[in-house]
Amino acid sequence: MKKFTLLAILAFIGISYSATAQIQKGNVLMGGDIGNLSLGLNSPSTFTADITPKAAWFVKDNVALGAYGRFGISTEKGTGSDVRYGIGALGRYYTGSDVEVLKHGRIFGEANVGLGGQNLRGPGGSTNGLELGFGPGFAYFVTPSIGLETLLKYNGVVGFGSSAYQHSLTLNFGFQIYLPGQGTMNKVKSDVR
Repeated sequence: MKKFTLLAILAFIGISYSATAQIQKGNVLMGGDIGNLSLGLNSPSTFTADITPKAAWFVKDNVALGAYGRFGISTEKGTGSDVRYGIGALGRYYTGSDVEVLKHGRIFGEANVGLGGQNLRGPGGSTNGLELGFGPGFAYFVTPSIGLETLLKYNGVVGFGSSAYQHSLTLNFGFQIYLPGQGTMNKVKSDVR
């Protein structure tokens, strides 16, 4: 029971750690984005959404490297569906505290490269191959461990299929959890003693 109480105290201290702790070397980012969301109410009704789970490790302060997966669908009643997918590596760079827009917010840039594709309904609309993306974003930390984000991102797929290149510009909204790494946990433990 003592061990559980100590872990609970350490977790609370870790969560209430300062607003810059979440983007320090050794910490982990986990979460995802929702983008390209629309629900058509006219006839025929349509639905479109993209979901992108992400995980990254901070290799140094303000710099995270990791992986992502992406799945998207656009469907229209009676005509079939468009499917978008991808998997690959991502990188993020957060601005320093000297560029803070809000007290608990940070601007960041994100870029990704991987394998992906877009298979569109009807003839002449599929592309599969190298997927590239980049864009600026803003993270607002509602707690030191939870960030709400918005990301304006250019996405492109170059490869083979009936279309050699497809691209889009999307506005994504995300939710990220910043978990303390071993270095942060060691600092918290030493502060508790």
